[in-house]
Amino acid sequence: MFAKWISQQLSKPTRSLLGWVAKKFFESNNRFLEESAVKLCDIQPENVVLEVGFGPGLGLQEAARRLTHPGGKLYGLDISEYMYNTASERLQADIQSGKVTLFLGSVEQIPLGDSSVDKVYHCNCYYFWPDLRAGSREIHRVMKPGALMVTTLDLETLQRVVASGMLKGTNWQPELYKKALSETGFVNVRMEEQQDNGRSFKAIFATANKA
Repeated sequence: MFAKWISQQLSKPTRSLLGWVAKKFFESNNRFLEESAVKLCDIQPENVVLEVGFGPGLGLQEAARRLTHPGGKLYGLDISEYMYNTASERLQADIQSGKVTLFLGSVEQIPLGDSSVDKVYHCNCYYFWPDLRAGSREIHRVMKPGALMVTTLDLETLQRVVASGMLKGTNWQPELYKKALSETGFVNVRMEEQQDNGRSFKAIFATANKA
């Protein structure tokens, strides 16, 4: 039962004791992966960028720093109202200036127009989606032709979480996620071993093909 509660909070944190624990976990463990995803996206000052599952907003902060052109725009989407409120406080100045816009909602219904985004990134997120193909298809819809998406994950930690019973199902498996991407219009789908500051992690790259 406890493992189930933890799993629910990791996928959709609420304003509760376990939700607060999940937030602290994200802040201490995901910062490196969030910042690495932003770096690998090679965000340019004028890009339009989307983060899916932004959590407490650490990756949003890193991405916003790189959008120095007036045309640069950052969108974030998260299903947790608690994380939405937490990130809104953290990014308050950038939200007020119009550089950042956050949405509360599902990856299967992104409130952006077709072919509107240059870069997409997310971290420790896809295995919480109800349907990998539906989520991948919707992300593909909002990406411009040739746009890049980067997903970062700590596969060893993820496997330990699965073994503990805190993450159910098989959607966590990178091969299933890559298959969903390939079947929904992405090309050059690959997973690579990455190193940054002496730490290893996995990164999945995918390019939106709209030919």
